[in-house]
Amino acid sequence: MSTKERLKNFSELVMFEHTIFSMPFIFLAMIVAANGWFGFKLLILGALAAISARNFAMGVNRYLDRDIDALNPRTKNRPSVDGRVSTKEMLIFIALNALGFILVAYLINSLAFKLSIPILITLAAYTLFKRFSALAHIILGISLGLAPIAGAIAVLSSTPLWVYALSIGVVFWVAGFDLLYSLQDIEFDKANNLHSIPSKFGAKNTLLLALIFHIITIICWYIFVNLASLGVISKIAVLISAIMLSYEHYLVRKDFTKIDRAFFTVNGYLGFIFFILVTLDVVLK
Repeated sequence: MSTKERLKNFSELVMFEHTIFSMPFIFLAMIVAANGWFGFKLLILGALAAISARNFAMGVNRYLDRDIDALNPRTKNRPSVDGRVSTKEMLIFIALNALGFILVAYLINSLAFKLSIPILITLAAYTLFKRFSALAHIILGISLGLAPIAGAIAVLSSTPLWVYALSIGVVFWVAGFDLLYSLQDIEFDKANNLHSIPSKFGAKNTLLLALIFHIITIICWYIFVNLASLGVISKIAVLISAIMLSYEHYLVRKDFTKIDRAFFTVNGYLGFIFFILVTLDVVLK
């Protein structure tokens, strides 16, 4: 197997392009914490931290879920299942990214280093949780919600109040769209005794809960804007986020086959637009 093919398989293994969901929020928090540009060193270290943390989390997920993924028609062709990436290669990949994340945290500051292992444990918990608790959706949200906190710690070596509002918003944003995404596997989860909210409470209740989660998201982000003393542009960012989340719910309620479009396209643009507008607000302040 060529190096190019191997890299492609690992990229598919962790769905590398979806790093876009967490990346904007770590840098957004860094920009607000620094009240502007935070330097090239933290830019590089922040990117490496986000990439290594997500690679670790996805590697653990794919490694532990390969028995479940092999049974699901939607996931049976993943590299972790069809043999393109071996179990040994996955374990090496997980270990290298864990070590990389810890090293980057050490280079950032002492608080980031102290929190690096607890963060890795939290990131790994999602895969285990869905085998015995429907709270797995929240755990996934917490995993991505740690990104803004990590960003604030990188710049300030502390966590101001506004970053908690931003992070809680991210937690419920991610948990909400994960609920929508999980609707695809509702029958599979029931048949295999997996503890997702859709399999336990049905599609109608799941749609309602996802909507509630996303309302909480918008409220938290509005609180974040006020606590961080941001301006009108950031409030517009919150409004646009509300419109985009409403559109996401419209797509999913209209047709469950649109879940991929809602999950990847809408949420990918949402994080990017939120980041751009808040950054613009900070720069122009």
